[in-house]
Amino acid sequence: MSTAGSGGRIQLPRPGDPSHVGPYRIVGRLGSGGMGTVYAGLSPDGLRVAVKVIHPAQAEDAEFRARFRREVQLSARVQGPCLLPLLAADPEADAPWLATSYAPGFTLDQHLAVHGPLTGGTLYAFATGTARALAAIHEAGVIHRDVKPQNVILTPAGPRVLDFGIAHAADGTNVTRTGIMTGTPGWISPEHYRTGTAGPEGDMFAWGALVAYAATGRFPFGIGAPDVIAFRVMSGVPDLDDVPGELREVVAKALAKAPSDRVTAVSAAEKCSLLLASQATQVLGEGTGSESIQIDELMANRWEIPIPDDPIWCAPQPFFRKRIAAIVLMAVVVLGATVGGVFIASGGDTETGKSVKASVASPGDATRRADPVKPDEGIGNQPADPRAAGVPADPLAGIQNPAYTRSDDLVQPHPDEWRKSIAPGSQEEENAGEVIQENMRSMLATKGMEFMDPTITFNRRAQTVMVTGGPISTLPDEYREVFRRSGEMAACTVLARRLKSDPTTWPYGRYHIYWKDFEEQTEATILGYGQAIEGCFNETAGQWNGSESGMATAGEPSSDKDEVRVADATVKAITAAWNTRVAEGRGLDPFDREDAVSLGFDPVEKAAYIWAWDGYGELAGRAQRSHFRDVVAKVTCKKLIAEYDNNKEWGYVRWSVAVYQGNSGVPEIIGSGNCA
Repeated sequence: MSTAGSGGRIQLPRPGDPSHVGPYRIVGRLGSGGMGTVYAGLSPDGLRVAVKVIHPAQAEDAEFRARFRREVQLSARVQGPCLLPLLAADPEADAPWLATSYAPGFTLDQHLAVHGPLTGGTLYAFATGTARALAAIHEAGVIHRDVKPQNVILTPAGPRVLDFGIAHAADGTNVTRTGIMTGTPGWISPEHYRTGTAGPEGDMFAWGALVAYAATGRFPFGIGAPDVIAFRVMSGVPDLDDVPGELREVVAKALAKAPSDRVTAVSAAEKCSLLLASQATQVLGEGTGSESIQIDELMANRWEIPIPDDPIWCAPQPFFRKRIAAIVLMAVVVLGATVGGVFIASGGDTETGKSVKASVASPGDATRRADPVKPDEGIGNQPADPRAAGVPADPLAGIQNPAYTRSDDLVQPHPDEWRKSIAPGSQEEENAGEVIQENMRSMLATKGMEFMDPTITFNRRAQTVMVTGGPISTLPDEYREVFRRSGEMAACTVLARRLKSDPTTWPYGRYHIYWKDFEEQTEATILGYGQAIEGCFNETAGQWNGSESGMATAGEPSSDKDEVRVADATVKAITAAWNTRVAEGRGLDPFDREDAVSLGFDPVEKAAYIWAWDGYGELAGRAQRSHFRDVVAKVTCKKLIAEYDNNKEWGYVRWSVAVYQGNSGVPEIIGSGNCA
C-alpha cells in the first residue's frame, strides 16, 4: 500500500475515519488496501503529508505489528534522492501509523495507461532516479523487495520510489512469514522464485523490468497466470524491443538470470546519468558543485511529465462517509489515482468535481419509481419520457411456451458456460448487448469507474448472457462489488423487457457476472448471477427496501455534478429540519456534531442513502428514530421530486436512511421508501 501520490484525486473522509492522526489533521483519503488506509493530512504548519494507518484487524496481529514496526525502522534508516522521507510514526499506537511527505502524481502504470511509454530525456531521468533511490536504500543496508510500477510515483519533480511494507534488512533480519512468497509476479527475481533468496540483486532485477516497462509499456515477461510468468522469469528471454540501445545494455545486465552477473544500483545510476547527460547534449562539468547536485539539475531539466490536477488541500469540517477498502493507491488500482472530482455530501462544505453525466433511471409506475437503466429501444413503443418505462417483475406470466426454458433450473454457473460464450450473433443480441453496456457505463460513470468497461457475450445453449469485466488484477473488492451490482441490474432489466416483449422467441433469461484478472485467464471469477424472471429490485410486496450493498455503493464518491448539488442541498435541509424538530421540545436531542448527516447515491437502484453518525445515542430509541425517519423521508423526497421534475436526466426517487451507532462501522438501516 503506497503512502503517497494521488493523481489529484482526494476522497472525502468516511464514517469512522479519524479527524487527527498524531499531529496531523486528516482532510481526506488517498487510498486503501489490505494493510490499511492512506489519509491526506496537514501538519500544524500546513505541510501536506500522506498518513498510513493500519487496519484494526491487522493491528491485533502480533506478527503483523512486528512487521510494521520493522517497516518504520527501515524507513527511518533510508534517506536519499528520489525517495520520500519518513516524517513521523507510532507503531505502538492502537492503530499504528506512519507519515511521509506527500508526492503528487500518478504511479508509473497509471501514467503509461494514459500517456504511453516514457521517451527521450524523461526515460533516462526515470532510469537514473529510480537507480539512485535503490542505491540509497542498499547503502542503508536495506532491501526493498517490492519494486514495481505501483510503487513508483511520477511527480512533477521526478520519480519517487515508495513503500517499504515488505522490505527487510540486508543482514537477514526480517519478520516475514516463513514459506510465504513476497513480492509481485513479474517483479520477482529468478533466485527468489527458486530459493526465496532476497538481496540487492533481486531489487536490481525488478529495476531492470521496471525500466523496460517504462520504455515500452509492455511487461518484459508478458502477462498471464502467476506460474506462467514465473517460468518466463526463470527461463525466458525478456522483451527488450523498443528499449533504446545503450539503455538496453544496462537493463539487460540488470535482468541477468544469475545474481552475480547483475549491475549494482550504484553502477546503474552512474551509467544512466551519463546516458541522461548524453541525451541533454551536455557533459557533467567540474567545479560546478557536487555530482549529486549536477545530476539533480540534469534530471530536472530533462524531466517532462504532465503536471497532475492536484488541488490545494484545505482543512474543512470533517466529512463522514462509508466504503470499503479501496484502492490502494494503484493504477486503476490504488484507489485514488484517477483524475476527476469526488463527492459525498455531509454537513460540511462541498467539493465539486468533474461532471460525468449518467444515464438515468426510469420510473416503473405513476409514483416515480425509477429503474436505473435506459429502456431497450428495440422493444415496442416507449413513452415520451424514457424514465416512465417500467421493468416487469414476472415477464413470462401467462406465457404457455416461452423460448426461455430454464426458469426452474437452479443450477449454478459452470465455467464452461462462460468459456463457450461468444460475441452477439444476431441483431437482437447485438442490440441487447449494447443496451446492457450503455446502462452499466452510465452507472459506473457516476462513481468515476468508467475504466471497468464490460464485455457482453452470449451462450445460447445455456440461455445465458455473460457480463465480463477486466482484465485488471489489482482491482479492490469494493469496485468489483459495484461492477457486479451494475452488471446484474443492467442485464436483468434488459432481459426482463426482452422476455416480456418477445416471450416466444427471445431465449435468454439468465445472466452471469464475471471478472478477469489477466487477459489469458481461462476461468474468470464469478461475481454474481440470476434470472430476469425473478424481479430486478430489492422489493417486498411492492415496497422497495434499502440494503447494505446499496449503501456501500452509495458510499463511493460521486463524480456527477447534479448528484453533488442535490446531495449537498438535501443534507443541509435534513440537518435544518432535524434541528427545528429538536427545538420544538419533543424530547429529542441534537446531534453532537454539525456534520452528523451524510448522503450518497446508489446509481444501481437509483436510490439516495442518508446516514447519521450517532455518537451519543441521539437516535437510540424507537421514538427518536421514528422522528428522524420522518424528517428524512419528507425532506429527501421533496428534493428528489423537485429535481426529477426539472431535470430529464434525473432518476433518483428512492430513499433509505441508516444509523451508525457509537463507534460501530456497520450501518443499521431504519427506513426505506419510494417517493410518490
